[in-house]
Amino acid sequence: MHCVHFASGRCLSCRHLETDYSTQVATKESHLRQLLSPYKVDTWLPFVKSPEQGFRNKAKMVVLGAAHEPILGIVAPDGTPTSLVDCSLYTDAMRSLLSALPNYVRSAGIPPYNVAKQKGELKFILLTESQATGAMMLRFVLRSNQAIERLQRILPDLLQEFPRIEVVSANIQPVHMAILEGDEEIFLTDQQVIWERFNQIPLAIRPKSFFQTNWVLAPVLYQTAANWVQQIGAQKVWDLFCGVGGFGLHCLSNDTQLWGIEIEPEAIRCAKQSACELGKDKQVQFSAFDATSLSPDAASFPELIIVNPPRRGIGLELATLINQSGVKDVIYSSCNAITLAQDLAVLDQYRLAKVQGFDFFPHTDHYETLVHLQRQ
Repeated sequence: MHCVHFASGRCLSCRHLETDYSTQVATKESHLRQLLSPYKVDTWLPFVKSPEQGFRNKAKMVVLGAAHEPILGIVAPDGTPTSLVDCSLYTDAMRSLLSALPNYVRSAGIPPYNVAKQKGELKFILLTESQATGAMMLRFVLRSNQAIERLQRILPDLLQEFPRIEVVSANIQPVHMAILEGDEEIFLTDQQVIWERFNQIPLAIRPKSFFQTNWVLAPVLYQTAANWVQQIGAQKVWDLFCGVGGFGLHCLSNDTQLWGIEIEPEAIRCAKQSACELGKDKQVQFSAFDATSLSPDAASFPELIIVNPPRRGIGLELATLINQSGVKDVIYSSCNAITLAQDLAVLDQYRLAKVQGFDFFPHTDHYETLVHLQRQ
């Protein structure tokens, strides 16, 4: 895959772009096997490949330049603004919208935020697309609410040109720090959610709710976990770091009782909406709090725990709690194999029944790993 931005040295995010894709995947599999070499693995399953482009369903663009010439992209290694609206990792529909947005920002007269001068308004533009419906969610991250009226003025023309945009919001992030979004979300459309559907499971997506970024491999990952859970046959399941409920809702059977836990309230709202849409709201409970703070009595533990933590992993305290809990099976989905290996050192009461890698992030060092742990 050729990229003019990589070739010119202005964007190095896809650092392995010039490496043959099969070699990339083989290198990642070798890395995973090396990290897990201290542990006996009963079954290694084939690493799952991704398309090399058009696989991302979410774009995060820094807004740079000036009000009369805004640029959506990143700061290049030499310090100059670089437009990435044509990045081939995104779908054609996303690139079409991203390419048009600088003109709308210019028309609205909203100055990009200047980090050095701590002046300006527009910090980021975040775009999410549903592959099931084609619906899009567009978010403008602002320093304050002073530009809200200017956004509202351009909104009718924007929605007319791109009718697939169903949700538009302004996120207020007033802090001069490298923080993507703030606490306040102001909706500029009546609709506040878009819907994705993976493997016939409806998933609601709202602002600030975590969602897998590779729309091609996400349903494969969820279905793989669901198949493993079906083989286990557990009726009481916890889904920790559950996000919008993708894993837990995929793993429901008629007899399953599911408890999903996620620290972000917006994601929990999505999970509850999805459960209702699926007609499974009587079987599930979703709660908004930090899964690492769990300290229930051993008698209340389920037969199966699913964990999908952020890059830091589940951590010492939660790993110790699970290790001592008596839970028979753990399905661990990791986006950082290094912290996965660290957590496995604590989970020494379990053996690795299955391991499978998923290349969610082609051309980078990152990948997803799914592990089935069985209590010894």
